[in-house]
Amino acid sequence: MTPKRCAIYTRKSTEEGLEQAFNSLDAQREACAAYILSQAHEGWQQVHEHYDDGGWSGGNMDRPGLRQLLDAVSAGNVDVIIVYKVDRLTRSLADFARIVDTLDKAGASFVSVTQAFNTTNSMGRLTLNVLLSFAQFEREVTSERIRDKVAASKKKGIWMGGPVPLGYRLGDRNLLMDDDEAEIVRSIFRRYTELRSVTKLVEELAQKNVRTKVRQYSNGRTAGGVHFQRGSLSQLLQNPIYTGKVSYSGELYDGEHEAIIAADDWAEVQQILAANRHERKLGKQTRYPSLLTGMISDPDGRAMTPVSTQKGSRRHHYYVTRLKPGEDRVLAWRVAAGEIDRAVINAVGGWLRSHERPCEIRRLMSDRELADDLFGFSVPEQRKVLVDLGLKVQLGKTELRLRIGDEAQPSVSLPMRMVHRGTELKLVLESGGSQRAPDPVLLKLVALAMSARKSLFSSKADQLTSHYSKRHLWQLLRISFLAPDIIAAIVEGRQPPSLTGRRLLRMTDLPVDWGGQRRVLGFN
Repeated sequence: MTPKRCAIYTRKSTEEGLEQAFNSLDAQREACAAYILSQAHEGWQQVHEHYDDGGWSGGNMDRPGLRQLLDAVSAGNVDVIIVYKVDRLTRSLADFARIVDTLDKAGASFVSVTQAFNTTNSMGRLTLNVLLSFAQFEREVTSERIRDKVAASKKKGIWMGGPVPLGYRLGDRNLLMDDDEAEIVRSIFRRYTELRSVTKLVEELAQKNVRTKVRQYSNGRTAGGVHFQRGSLSQLLQNPIYTGKVSYSGELYDGEHEAIIAADDWAEVQQILAANRHERKLGKQTRYPSLLTGMISDPDGRAMTPVSTQKGSRRHHYYVTRLKPGEDRVLAWRVAAGEIDRAVINAVGGWLRSHERPCEIRRLMSDRELADDLFGFSVPEQRKVLVDLGLKVQLGKTELRLRIGDEAQPSVSLPMRMVHRGTELKLVLESGGSQRAPDPVLLKLVALAMSARKSLFSSKADQLTSHYSKRHLWQLLRISFLAPDIIAAIVEGRQPPSLTGRRLLRMTDLPVDWGGQRRVLGFN
């Protein structure tokens, strides 16, 4: 006779009564143990480990006792699972299918001591599915009944439980005002309207040692009593319960509890919070705002996020694929932000000149005036225009696609290619120069070169000649003798993509004759 190792699994949906000396879990285990003993002639033996889930719903498999049991089955340590009823194991048909699959792979089985059926034939499997269908139906009906009760209660202003907010205490299943804590809440709202910054208020509350509410649970565990963070403070400032209201499904209802904050004061705080969120979205509160944050995605459709690096006094900005946990970093895209930003602004400017927007979304200037001034705006001002237009940018392998407005609007495509510059992957537009903005580094070099030539050819020393070394001045002097058409191309942004400020400055073999310059710099 082959012995069969039997594990008992018990479950109860709520924690009510679990503190008793003999509770529901004990009753289930006792019945299952008696059943195993009755099958001793078949070689059944009870394992010593207990697999219990007290206070866990049967609607999912996220239960510590069940996970431990299935791990034991997979490891070959359990041959038979014994339950009091099938719904103790699960109330979901889909979850039961996964459990049966685990049992089949391990060559194990399960038994319900109060529901006799044989799953080795079609009629037994049908009986089991019917029982599970009713168990799932019962769970769903119970959930609907509870949701309806909560909805009806909240619409009447009844507080339906949960963590008691700072400023209140619990009395007879209702919220009662705590005078000392209520004064703290009033001071928090008052100071926020003065500081208008959650971060500054968090620092001030930490200095004054103002802490979150301490909550004591029935099992003796405590929570809270720590310094406020941005998240917890923002949640407090947005909680309508302080105005005597109860929130349900986005609607506010008059509550049975007393208000701590006047409705006008609470509304003022919400306006400040909304304004700050809008400014953060536009990058006004960011030290290094990025133009396309939240608008750009990589060739695989994944969102890209801005990053920056510091090299000496210069900061370099990039867009990098936002990887999910566990994704290989090799699969990430990383491109310099400057060329993409300039291309997008030029393309949007061209779109504004050729499209008429509805009057209701126009601002203080016409679309043509907006297009002309767009490149000179600050990054937050440019972002505001792009956000208002609903811009979405997708980086492709051969083109940069811009979609303005809804899906019905045709997209704008800018042909491009990716080139390597050192370790950096850089975007190069193939639009004949019409969509490219002048390179600010090259423009600065040309301007400095002309100033250096003027300073060196005059007998008077100026700030430029005293600031730079002789070697750097001679490098600038070489650039000042570039062909007029080359300088014009740099000013207009028509230079070859391979011509960068770094390359031009470091060219020690730059020919003197203009034809040689065109050949070396790629203008031929």
